[in-house]
Amino acid sequence: MSYKVALVTGAAAGIGAACCKRLAEDGIAIGVLDLDKERCAETIDAIKSAGGTAIAVAADVSNREQVHAAVEEVREALGPITILVNNAGIAEFIDFEDITDEKWDRMFAINCRGPFIVTQEVLPDMKAAGWGRIVNISSSSAQTGTKVQVHYSSSKGAIVSFTRSLAEAFGPLGITVNNIPPGSVMGTIMSEENRSRFPIPIDELTAAMPARRLGIPEDIAHTCAFLCDEASSYITGQTVGVNGGRVVS
Repeated sequence: MSYKVALVTGAAAGIGAACCKRLAEDGIAIGVLDLDKERCAETIDAIKSAGGTAIAVAADVSNREQVHAAVEEVREALGPITILVNNAGIAEFIDFEDITDEKWDRMFAINCRGPFIVTQEVLPDMKAAGWGRIVNISSSSAQTGTKVQVHYSSSKGAIVSFTRSLAEAFGPLGITVNNIPPGSVMGTIMSEENRSRFPIPIDELTAAMPARRLGIPEDIAHTCAFLCDEASSYITGQTVGVNGGRVVS
């Protein structure tokens, strides 16, 4: 097969779906992975109607057995996976004192163990090809912190170090690893939760952004596509903020 194959997690909607569609525009075949396979139908239909190639697979990214089965399904249908977008994640708004052990562990299971498992499962294909692109989607909360999402921002902060460490480990093998921490992106499940908990008028939000607008999933997807391209081969281990100029530390 002459085309490259990408696996995108959390791809049924929002940023994941946008990344799938944008990568497909570059002639990349897409494995669209989500917890619920049926929810991937809209993403699959959009890719195929535009002339692209995609299949839907289901897995809880924190479950290695399920991930292994999904990865094998993509390999059998499309070929070796040399592009990975670790986008699947969960969030929760809760005071620090109310975070239970179970809530903390679940947050890290999805947001940290998930990327760890999926990356391990696809890595052999990249090593065999001598080429690979891994893009991790974290959060600007990892850079700024948030008092009602301590477990979430901590889990996403771990992805920053995960990215840098993988870049060090696999750069000599032709594999780049980068991280995008989105900021103020509308049209996602998490952004809607944000708005319901903190009902700040849109004009106030946009006035605080240097770009004078909020982000959309496609903003993240365009940067993701660049980081998956041949043209980005000298970029690795980086945190590439796509946040309209939001100030982060």
